[in-house]
Amino acid sequence: MNMAREMQVRIGLPGRSLFEGAATQLSGYAADGGFGILPNHIDFVTALVPSVLLVTQPDGSERIFGIDEGVLVKKGHDVEIAVQRGVVADDLASLDAAVTDFWDQVEDEERVARAALSRLEADMVRRFAGLRTQP
Repeated sequence: MNMAREMQVRIGLPGRSLFEGAATQLSGYAADGGFGILPNHIDFVTALVPSVLLVTQPDGSERIFGIDEGVLVKKGHDVEIAVQRGVVADDLASLDAAVTDFWDQVEDEERVARAALSRLEADMVRRFAGLRTQP
């Protein structure tokens, strides 16, 4: 393997990409603790836990991601990350706000889904009750 100065990082969510680009460093948390990856790091696979993932880009800027559980695969100079949920921010303060907004939105969607399910259950009970009263 040739010595590289950067690696290609892809962070994917179900149905869309959260980040795709070059990086000089990546750090995050796995089930067994924190880790860091440089472009010439040995290949490996690890399970990610809900945490903060930090990607340093070639220009020195940092991208901060709040992620849910997922899987990281490093092979050659490519790092593929698949997570259930994730948000991106420019700094930790805005990440906190983005995560809070995200979970508020998820909670609202779950509330709507629970209400729809309750209506379906009530309708089904009414229909069964109607079947019992018919001759």
